[in-house]
Amino acid sequence: MKTAQEYISEIKTKIAEVNTQQLLTAMLNPEVIIIDVREHEEFLTGHIEGAVNLPRGVLEMKIHEHPSVSHHCEWVLALNELADKEIYLICRTGGRSALAAASLQNMGFTKPLSVAGGMMQWQQDGFPVIPHKI
Repeated sequence: MKTAQEYISEIKTKIAEVNTQQLLTAMLNPEVIIIDVREHEEFLTGHIEGAVNLPRGVLEMKIHEHPSVSHHCEWVLALNELADKEIYLICRTGGRSALAAASLQNMGFTKPLSVAGGMMQWQQDGFPVIPHKI
């Protein structure tokens, strides 16, 4: 049996991770794809500008609905449109985003990138957070 931390550590050896500075630099590209895999309630506490909230539990079933995709109705076309793009995945501390990266990699995505340290690291680094607007 493995603990969750042991499992996540194992997963992290099989995926690509980036740090928060690398994500900040990537955000200079207006077409950057950032997916926040935290639960909706967590996302509402504050998120990165441009991030789309697709919680970990529904990511695989909803990724084809990402706003950057032009073929929302056609799953295969939508998935193919995203397949080779860098997709930055972020959660609270980096565990769920690592699992999400592994899952997308298993689906055939070539560049899923987990943000090490997640939103906690992002905020520790003093990078901007967008508060939820009601």
